[in-house]
Amino acid sequence: MDSKAREALAERALSLSTADHTEVTVATEDADLTRFTHEEIHQNVARSDAGLSVRAILGKRTGTASTNVLDEESLRATVDRAIAIATLAPEDPDLAPLPSGGPTTTPQGAFVKATADASPQLRAGMADAIFKVAESHKFWCAGFVRTQSAGYTIANSSGARASFDGTDSGINVKMTAADSTGYGQEYSPDATTLDAHAVASTAAGKAKNSAQPRAVDPGEWTVIMEPAAFGEFFAYLAQHFSAQSYDEGSSFLSDGLDKNYFGEHVSITDDYSNPLAPSMPFDFEGQPKQRVKLVEAGVAKSIVTDSYWAKKLGRENTGHALPAPNPYGPQAIDLVVSPGSKSTAQLIAETKRGLLISRFWYIRTVDQKKAIVTGMTRDGTFLIENGKVTSGVRNMRFNQSIITALGKCEFSNTQQRTGDYWFSLVVPAAKIESFTFSSGTQF
Repeated sequence: MDSKAREALAERALSLSTADHTEVTVATEDADLTRFTHEEIHQNVARSDAGLSVRAILGKRTGTASTNVLDEESLRATVDRAIAIATLAPEDPDLAPLPSGGPTTTPQGAFVKATADASPQLRAGMADAIFKVAESHKFWCAGFVRTQSAGYTIANSSGARASFDGTDSGINVKMTAADSTGYGQEYSPDATTLDAHAVASTAAGKAKNSAQPRAVDPGEWTVIMEPAAFGEFFAYLAQHFSAQSYDEGSSFLSDGLDKNYFGEHVSITDDYSNPLAPSMPFDFEGQPKQRVKLVEAGVAKSIVTDSYWAKKLGRENTGHALPAPNPYGPQAIDLVVSPGSKSTAQLIAETKRGLLISRFWYIRTVDQKKAIVTGMTRDGTFLIENGKVTSGVRNMRFNQSIITALGKCEFSNTQQRTGDYWFSLVVPAAKIESFTFSSGTQF
């Protein structure tokens, strides 16, 4: 379904509503995934769906309903169900008017037709390139190649009208050797730019170079996290920039903005137009997104809002609403960490003794307000001695506050789109002092 069809559907649903105010969201998705292990594709799945949701407002009461059956009868039933739910909902004195939207510009490169049209053969070809690398090293590999496209149209009774089409693709590879593993990943809106051979070679090189891993003592270490690892670690800070978390006291920012929480090298922006991760220029209320400086030179500058939290806190609406209803409030979903001035090689060369970390896994929150998380290293952890990577080391468990870690850090000069989260993340590699490992492993 193209944008014109979505817009016609949204207008039809709006015309059926008798609520005081109505918002309609039409979303389409075509997602394809090829998974493999031991140099064989074992799963090739595709999902295609289109759905419509309605938010009806009666006075201070709100009801939402959704469907993916899009005939006239279902549209009427969905609109009527949203209104019926609104009549039963409790009143919310803080309920805000629906925003009226405004002009937006889709970032260049957000939609790539070749990605939207990607075939199973394209993904199979990338998998085959990965298999050849594994076989040449006599390793076995596992992972996935995915491609997807999505379209969104938002329309409401306050006049907001917004449509967006975007694509995304990714490769995730784990190489397994006799006593070591390695990891590689790449994500892009343009599937034709993914280099499966290069990603596989990176993973294979890590598996090869971390063979016969040494045990090192837990404690405080200087660590250099490659972008994949730093992205997994940093991602647990995203929720803290929500106006809801800020107001309800679960964010470290609840202690106040304009405070120096991090080191001088830390600047964080929410930017939907970043070339590495171009995304939707409006939120799920149809409000144009602002490019928001969240942290500048270590000092917290702002939070993100939607219409509800902007009204409640007396702040400007930054255009960061999620689909209604949701328990998370507005979210910064296009996070970018500014780069530093040195290459990753320079950061390693300046390290007398430390650890180079490829990625983490199973990170979990220990203390939400203090942003303390725990997790394990995985798929390539290396010892740095006198400025050189000298050997692989066994995996270790960490317990660390992200806030404290970013108080003593330095970034590389190259950013990467990283991770496969529900939001995008662009980060450099990070050198962090006094990073706390609590225990080691036997693998």
